[in-house]
Amino acid sequence: MVEARVRVIYGDTDQMGVVYHANYFRYFELARGEYFRARGGSYRELERDGLMLPVVEATASYKSPARYEDVLVVRTLVSEVKRVSLTFTYEIFREGSPDIPLCTGRTVHACVSREGKPTRLPEAIVRMLQEAP
Repeated sequence: MVEARVRVIYGDTDQMGVVYHANYFRYFELARGEYFRARGGSYRELERDGLMLPVVEATASYKSPARYEDVLVVRTLVSEVKRVSLTFTYEIFREGSPDIPLCTGRTVHACVSREGKPTRLPEAIVRMLQEAP
């Protein structure tokens, strides 16, 4: 599991002063990037090798609101790896309250070539994603 932190900016909130629901998917994306970096890789390297990991499914379950200036901790892990896809799961907490989830979610990613054709995940990537940081 990898933890990423993000401070909620004013532009992430709605008229009620809480984080707008779609912004949690941005936090998931930020956390995926941190997950790759924590394991010595990056999306950029994957793309340089001609592979992409588009999101093919995304879900979020909202438990409690996050607000402007909150520091959020996004816990991320790879929960499933298949031949041409992988699944990340996420838990978001307010810093200092690690037992009260604000949001949980998951994203499923297909491994595709630049041409958009499904491609087997390289074994080196699978190992990198599953190794402890």
